[in-house]
Amino acid sequence: MTGITSYLVFFLIQALVFVVVCLGLNLQWGYTGLFNIGVSGFFLVGAYAFAILCGPPYASHLGGYGLPFLVGLAGSVVASGLVAFIVGIPTLRLREDYLAIVTIGIGSILQLIALNAHLLTGGSQGVTSIPRPLPGLVGGVFSRNLLMLALMVVVVLILYGALEAMVRSPWGRVLKAIREDEQAAASLGKNAFGFRLQSFVIGSAIMGLGGALYASFIGFISPEDFLPILTFQIWSMLIVGGSGNNKGAVLGAVLMWAVWTLSGSAAQVLLPATLQVKGGAAQIMLIGLMLMLMLVFRPRGLIGEEAVVSHGAEIEAPGKSG
Repeated sequence: MTGITSYLVFFLIQALVFVVVCLGLNLQWGYTGLFNIGVSGFFLVGAYAFAILCGPPYASHLGGYGLPFLVGLAGSVVASGLVAFIVGIPTLRLREDYLAIVTIGIGSILQLIALNAHLLTGGSQGVTSIPRPLPGLVGGVFSRNLLMLALMVVVVLILYGALEAMVRSPWGRVLKAIREDEQAAASLGKNAFGFRLQSFVIGSAIMGLGGALYASFIGFISPEDFLPILTFQIWSMLIVGGSGNNKGAVLGAVLMWAVWTLSGSAAQVLLPATLQVKGGAAQIMLIGLMLMLMLVFRPRGLIGEEAVVSHGAEIEAPGKSG
């Protein structure tokens, strides 16, 4: 029973990290229609920024500032937001497909920088000894994981509440208007580029926060942790849960991470020894099959965008019909 409890705590921490990242993507795509395929890149920036700011001195690469945990989180948010600002300035005035192309490239470039910039990131050797919150806490692994789980719950609740307030505010309504018809929103005097840039920067900063929390929890990061498959995972979580709804982002992240981890364990048990090395491919095939079935039978996801009430009649959210 203790082993099951320990694994459940470990699983929930990882799932809540993905909830944070998925909420950031939902702000960009679900509420603003920004097609960001470079999620792994912003996640990477947050993770490495936290490691550099809060980690111990390293002989081979940058780090050793030993700053407090909260300062590291704030630095990760700022670093990811700054990268998004630099990317968004030249691309968000163009068609949506340009943003997709650029973010694919940004994610790959950042991963290659992490792999080759040894003096900055440690290269392929990665970064070790990344501290958790309250590093001086006495206790075993389980106690430290419980503390991390409590922190993750608090972070997710605060983030969820803040995003709900934002998207239900006039600012959030403008985002939805731009998503549905940018020209109509512009005709009402709304600066579509400015709002899109704000959404892109805030969403990417949230992804960076997720990266920082991941680095602190795992204690070690390397460039292999930020391959494009991570972007695929986050998108699958949002599509299954339902974009345009923060509840859907939360549900999709937890559910799809459970499917991912359980399918990996099942592959080790069910596949012959000669095929177990291909278990990762089986996971991707399973997730792809689930996405296809979801898009066919429930294109709005498990919890799609909430219906809009107009003149006493409930109508389906625009652009989200199934």
